Amino acid sequence: MNNLFMVIVVGILAGWLAGRIQKGKGFGLVGNLVVGILGSVFGNWLFWQLGFVTYGFIANVVVAVIGALVILWVVGLLAHR
Repeated sequence: MNNLFMVIVVGILAGWLAGRIQKGKGFGLVGNLVVGILGSVFGNWLFWQLGFVTYGFIANVVVAVIGALVILWVVGLLAHR
């Protein structure tokens, strides 16, 4: 349960940061928080598949932000079609 809580906290922080990085390309505060949580899960999965292991809060936030940015980018591509 503690791990799930950390994924949510890191995801919320990552969603906020991804929204700040991609100014104007997000989904508002609540949407970016949801994207951050999904990005946290996706980023951790992606890095694990690539053979990278992250340790510590900061590393998990970086991975989650990367995952959230990828999700925002893909959704942005799909929205323009």
